[in-house]
Amino acid sequence: MTTARDDAFRDLYAAHFDAVLGFALRRTVRPEDAADVTSDTFLVAWRRWSHVPAGDSTRPWLYGVARRTLANQRRGDGRRTALGERLRVQVALAVSDLADEVVHRADITQAMKRLSARDEEVLQLHLWEGLEPREIAEVLGLPSTVVRPRLSRAKARLRDLLGNDPPATGHLPSETTAIGPKEELR
Repeated sequence: MTTARDDAFRDLYAAHFDAVLGFALRRTVRPEDAADVTSDTFLVAWRRWSHVPAGDSTRPWLYGVARRTLANQRRGDGRRTALGERLRVQVALAVSDLADEVVHRADITQAMKRLSARDEEVLQLHLWEGLEPREIAEVLGLPSTVVRPRLSRAKARLRDLLGNDPPATGHLPSETTAIGPKEELR
């Protein structure tokens, strides 16, 4: 069942749709935005039907609504862009750059694939799962006296494959210092 208002709105829509869409297309970058402005304009016309002027004043009124709708859309886009920028900055501060870590992990993963299956499994349990030799022994059903040397050898083989030996432990020899006369006597 249609009412007189429905029919009048259909007439208004048919008469002014192309003009309002053209108005929006000329002022937006994307056609989807123009379609949104046009649909919002006619939605306002439907909701405020009693305010829609008749005759030659209808199109300028619709243009005015489209202009304000477009302004609202641009403000919303600006707010979304600003929010996006703020979030990117906050995420960059909260999450460090993982690129180096990813490359390092890829190197380790490739090196681990070159190990024997036993070495790889022991290292995965230790490095990836964070298990201690005692816990690895429990997982593998082996005595920890077997797992400890296996893990040590697997670590050494992995270091060899990666080519990055750990620095020497303990006291490093330093440059010799001149010994004073009193210290020479001791």
